[in-house]
Amino acid sequence: MNILIGLLIIAIGAFCQSSSYVPINRIKQWSWESYWIVQGIFAWLLFPLLGAFLAVPEGHSLLELFTANQSFNIWMTIFFGILWGIGGLTFGLSMRYLGVALGQSIALGTCAALGTIMGPVLLNTFFPELNALESLTYAVIIGVVVTLIGIAIIGVAGNMKSASLTEEEKKAAVKDFNFPKGLAIALLAGFMSGCFNVGLEFGKGIHFAETPDMFKTLPATLLVTLGGFLTNAIYCFYQNTKNKTWSDYGKASVWTNNLFFCALAGALWYSQFFGLSLGRSFFEAGGTMDTLSFCILMALNVIFSNVWGIILKEWKGCSKKTIAVLVCGIIVLIFSTFVPQLL
Repeated sequence: MNILIGLLIIAIGAFCQSSSYVPINRIKQWSWESYWIVQGIFAWLLFPLLGAFLAVPEGHSLLELFTANQSFNIWMTIFFGILWGIGGLTFGLSMRYLGVALGQSIALGTCAALGTIMGPVLLNTFFPELNALESLTYAVIIGVVVTLIGIAIIGVAGNMKSASLTEEEKKAAVKDFNFPKGLAIALLAGFMSGCFNVGLEFGKGIHFAETPDMFKTLPATLLVTLGGFLTNAIYCFYQNTKNKTWSDYGKASVWTNNLFFCALAGALWYSQFFGLSLGRSFFEAGGTMDTLSFCILMALNVIFSNVWGIILKEWKGCSKKTIAVLVCGIIVLIFSTFVPQLL
């Protein structure tokens, strides 16, 4: 029962994350770089900070935690957050060229696999005494492989979509659709985005002894997103200068609307990692489900992003065969969240 509760909580967070790009469509008169960094202030700074406060017991402070004798782990957590930030930037571009459904599917699939594997491998490199590689059990590897199979099937559906639609139909579904370019960017985004889980691995000990299990990863989450915010801020402010879009921030008539939808997008995005922290507390610490939790979150993100892709008519005009392949991929991903318990 605990495992089902944990999966349900993670699924709710995944649904929220997959919905986070919908409010962005309601933002008016701002360029991409302007709304991206504003929603990032909410997604990567404000809401993670509020979440981290939940991990601070009475009589302690967050500053006390971050100035404790864990400087190496703290800086490594931020460093992998910076790398993850690069993935976040290219993640947005992957959806620009592939759409919400296909872009998230390929990027998150790569992220799921590499994030799950790289965390224990790199942790073992720096701290071999922790025996982190022991967490990569047979069941974990099978779970990752099944997830990748599901992603590959969805990728086939995306390729079928690209081959079957005319240029006009592609542009109608996704304005800047470009499958080869989008695929390359999505794979890069997935590789770099996997660094998020690596950061969480390095930061998993950054919490107070009295912190409830369900909140223990939230301080590390803040450090990772802080690193990501730095990367995104540098790039977005560069784009503001290059494209001469600093004036976006001075458009008083749209601030109320845009701030609301940026905040909503940020809250929905952060929900995935808040849900991940809560959901993992229902799994055995260091067990198969705990190790696979990040992979499961990414798989669920893909499932819900494709549901949104169907709702947003990104698959409109595709043949029944293409839709059948897409549905098959979604089913395999759903199965991947339960397969570890069957082994």
